[in-house]
Amino acid sequence: MPRPQTKSELLHLSKLNFDKLNDFINSMEVEEQHKEFPPGTLNRNIRDVLMHLYEWHKMTLGWYKTGIDGGKPEIPAKGYTWKTMPELNKIIREKYSKTGLEEAKKHFKSSYEEIRKIIENLTDEQLFEKKRYKWTGTTSLGAYLVSATSSHYDWALKLIKRAKKVR
Repeated sequence: MPRPQTKSELLHLSKLNFDKLNDFINSMEVEEQHKEFPPGTLNRNIRDVLMHLYEWHKMTLGWYKTGIDGGKPEIPAKGYTWKTMPELNKIIREKYSKTGLEEAKKHFKSSYEEIRKIIENLTDEQLFEKKRYKWTGTTSLGAYLVSATSSHYDWALKLIKRAKKVR
């Protein structure tokens, strides 16, 4: 499916990919859900992937709040740039390394619902008009939300499927 360009497309694809990801994980035996991925990936298991998504939801929500309140959010995070994202993602993995899988599932679902509420309360113009908000620069708020939701869930599902296949 092409990248969402409207509110309804974003709501639909984010829910579709969220459900696909969760359905795939929940279709696995509990023991399989806890297995480590083969070497070669930063995120080492399903918990790591879900907490990665959760943290990126939190960051996106923080950018949104700061930006809407008139501030300039530090994107992607204080002390990091898009070029240093691998280091940021490593910190995220380490931050949640003691989190249990069931807790990760709850955090992911809760933060997804927060992001979804933001999307539901905005218009197509507020979401997809480029340069509408000073803090989003030349892109649209919707582009950030697509990246934090539907596109990210698709990445996560592919990663988990690939890891399961290689095991």
